[in-house]
Amino acid sequence: MPSELPQRCAACAARDMALCDGLDDTALAALHHIGRRRRLRAGQAFGWIGDPASSCANLVSGVLKVSRMEADGGVQIVGLLYPGDFVGTLFADRCADTIAALSDADLCVYPRRALEEMLVRHPAAGRLLLRRTLATLGEVRRWMPMLARARADARVAALLLDMARRCEADGDAVFRLPLSRGAMAEALGLAVETVSRHMIAFQRDGLVTLSGLRGVRLIDRTRLAIIAG
Repeated sequence: MPSELPQRCAACAARDMALCDGLDDTALAALHHIGRRRRLRAGQAFGWIGDPASSCANLVSGVLKVSRMEADGGVQIVGLLYPGDFVGTLFADRCADTIAALSDADLCVYPRRALEEMLVRHPAAGRLLLRRTLATLGEVRRWMPMLARARADARVAALLLDMARRCEADGDAVFRLPLSRGAMAEALGLAVETVSRHMIAFQRDGLVTLSGLRGVRLIDRTRLAIIAG
């Protein structure tokens, strides 16, 4: 196996956050060999619940939503995936959830069985993936209490804090929201007008400042956390 870092991997913006981080050159080359780049447009599905689980992926850019069918037939978003998160489920023949793009997304996709075989040959990579998968599961579980909050302002505040944390926004620096207002509304089960109204109210109350379509600075995270509950 070549020891040089593959060019695609070297240029990957999510490499330090994804499965690839910490792999030795041999394991990284093996992973690169079975991977391919895939782009999803907003609204396009990576996989549908119940479909054959043929692929897994590292999310390089964009945001994906994880949703599942409720007992009453409704669809509930149960989690969001950000760059660096692992997408899909190993050692399972069927997709457990529907995963679709909330924004345009870029993924590094691996055939599931080929990835499973590669992890058997490289146990260290398997251990790393297990840690990544558990971390992703933990992030998804953070999302469910957020959606259970009845108040719209609490949902919007919680999502802003979550996006700032996942985007690693330092202090009160301006950062670019990874989701449009429409995508935020879809994720929270709210109307886009409701999301916009609460964003403007947060700015009026001195909790945030808004810059353009996506720029935001969280001025008072403590008060936002109190609103979020």
